[in-house]
Amino acid sequence: MNNQIKFDQLSAIMDVLKLAEKLKFELRHSWLSNGRQESVAEHTWRMSLMAILIEPLLDEKVDLARLLKMIIIHDLVEAEAGDVSVLDQIRNPEIKNIKQQNEEKAILNIRDMLATSSGLEIYDLFYEFEEKKTFEAKVANAIDKLEVQLQHNHADISTWEEIEYDLSFVIGKHVQFDQTFILSKDLIEKQASEKLKEAGWNVEEIRNRAISTFS
Repeated sequence: MNNQIKFDQLSAIMDVLKLAEKLKFELRHSWLSNGRQESVAEHTWRMSLMAILIEPLLDEKVDLARLLKMIIIHDLVEAEAGDVSVLDQIRNPEIKNIKQQNEEKAILNIRDMLATSSGLEIYDLFYEFEEKKTFEAKVANAIDKLEVQLQHNHADISTWEEIEYDLSFVIGKHVQFDQTFILSKDLIEKQASEKLKEAGWNVEEIRNRAISTFS
């Protein structure tokens, strides 16, 4: 590879990194323990750390490099499409369709920006995560769901919306493929239960309502 080709590839990478910088200030619905809203980049970082820490405990061998790539790029589209909370999608299903359309445009743009280097790989990894068929994609999805609830547990319960009380108890469907994730879900769910009890809520009533509504 000559220097001009490499220079052009690096220029395109710098453009994508400029786009990705927006993830440092694109805010999610989640709040931190210090009372500040979480950025997309912070969510992605802790997902990556969770993957590294949990990987040795998984029932099946996982391609850690592929898993980390998938985690790091799965929300990259939000630099262009923005973050849309699950709560908004539940309240208005049409928002989910708009979100999907915007993200499809964004990943195509990123693929084209990196057409001479890693664009196709990033594009394929994005859709592998979305389809959740491979083991790596299932692991990434489980970590995504667990990290969200873990962050809610760390935040003051005053930042929770009431629907999030129910969502604390519906992670199970995302983790059944691996015992390590089932146990992780149990620990995180227990934290949520204790937080709700301390706030004076009837946890069993919330749990039963959640199973009835979201199962």
